Amino acid sequence: MAKKTTSLKVAKKASKVLRDGRTSKTNKSIAGSALSQREKKKR
Repeated sequence: MAKKTTSLKVAKKASKVLRDGRTSKTNKSIAGSALSQREKKKR
């Protein structure tokens, strides 16, 4: 099964949505889901 991850472009937009106080609870939930699928940085 292919591993699906969120792209950097989408992750940046999702982060912006979470920081914006005017977005709805649903949008924040979707943004959080997208960020949780982002691949972790390797050190």
